[in-house]
Amino acid sequence: MTTESASPPANLASMPRAEFAFPGPLRDQLVAAILDGSKTATTGLVLDYEHEGESLPEVGSRSVVIDSDDRPVAVIEVTGVRVVALARVDLSHVVDEGADHTSVAEWRAAHERFWHSEEMRAALEDPEFAVDDTTPVVLERFRLITDLRLAD
Repeated sequence: MTTESASPPANLASMPRAEFAFPGPLRDQLVAAILDGSKTATTGLVLDYEHEGESLPEVGSRSVVIDSDDRPVAVIEVTGVRVVALARVDLSHVVDEGADHTSVAEWRAAHERFWHSEEMRAALEDPEFAVDDTTPVVLERFRLITDLRLAD
């Protein structure tokens, strides 16, 4: 994977943070997949953006990927955004998430485990939160711009 520059962008501190999952093994796996180029897509809950008071991602926007140790490790740029019902997530998106899922059903089961976890329910402040086919999700595509590990 080619990146634009090995030197960190000058405005790194002012860039939004991209935090995949919660700190721990899942985040470590997702960040590694971003850095090796196998993860070029992600899925979020519209409800999570609303709960955090954040705007949905926009094509062209850049953010700093944060690892489990709260260190900036990469800069990514959004290349596509779609909001769809959970039941409409397609295999192409699933594959581009880089988690080696071979079917939408397998991908969905993994995401439901995450979204229904105590940690996620606590973050949403809803102990009963659950997704269904109609839950709106954000399908985001991105590209790796800078691997900040190379800038050390």
